Amino acid sequence: MRYDTDDIINTLKIRLSRKRYTHSLNVALAARELSEIYGCDNEKAYVAGLVHDICKEAPVNEQLEMARAADMGLSAEEELVPALYHAPAGAYYAKAVLNINDEDILNAIRFHTIGRGDMSLLEETLYLADLISAERDYKDVDVMRKLAREDKDKAMLEAVRFQIGDVLAKGSVIPVYSVQAYNRYIKNGK
Repeated sequence: MRYDTDDIINTLKIRLSRKRYTHSLNVALAARELSEIYGCDNEKAYVAGLVHDICKEAPVNEQLEMARAADMGLSAEEELVPALYHAPAGAYYAKAVLNINDEDILNAIRFHTIGRGDMSLLEETLYLADLISAERDYKDVDVMRKLAREDKDKAMLEAVRFQIGDVLAKGSVIPVYSVQAYNRYIKNGK
């Protein structure tokens, strides 16, 4: 299916701050680049990258309502962390408002923040693209960019470790999906 990316981009301009809008464009470009390396659908990767943070700046109560309405397995741990609502809310918005019905795109948006144990190739692509987008400047981001382009499975393990480490540093709960992702990629590496 072809998607009207111009319409999606116009929606992003309305819904997002300049900083978040730029991030979304950068993630879309990174997702398209990684999709070419990994062999997944370029258009789906680009669309998922554009839409992944579409609800990030919506009021928290609206995000939670949409996250619950998405009916995509919102965990008890996620309900405790408002910063995680935007991902399932974004999947809901993508389907309900943007008429994106592709389950792989919706799951990529849904799990782009926390991962999960049975991520598809598109889900992995978006997860990594979000971490290596052009404006990211965390310590060792260049190492992560290189790894993402050279070895997807090793990059996924490092990305999940990074995400869980960040959660631990903040003293927050670890969603069960993130634990499942960690276990998958640690097993793949052995």
